Amino acid sequence: MATQKHSVGGWTAFAAVLMIFGGAMTFLEGISAIAKDHLFVTTRNYVFSFSLTGWGWIHLILGIVILLAGVALLATGAMWARVVGVILAGFGALANFLWIPHYPFWAIVLVAINIFIMWALCTDDNHHHHATATR
Repeated sequence: MATQKHSVGGWTAFAAVLMIFGGAMTFLEGISAIAKDHLFVTTRNYVFSFSLTGWGWIHLILGIVILLAGVALLATGAMWARVVGVILAGFGALANFLWIPHYPFWAIVLVAINIFIMWALCTDDNHHHHATATR
């Protein structure tokens, strides 16, 4: 039985690079929030109010996991890495949506990046490559 090697190209490679970038940025947001940086604004009476340090730890851990998943996706292109990428991008979009009161512009940018990652990983660009390679 021949082993099928996964190739990464097109939207999948771009999504993996965005995951690495977005994970690194989320990680840095987490470090900054934990250090109680004065860059962040605290908003009163927001429905989703958590402490800045709590959000920092959430972003720090999520950033590391998204970055590692992006590296795995870029290295393997495997279906499991695509599924994990979609799930983590969903969590990233949700976390950044809830982060809007603290850093509105960048949070909205990261929500958009995460939505684009989910779209790119859900388009089946590798299926076409595998179908033509096996013919």
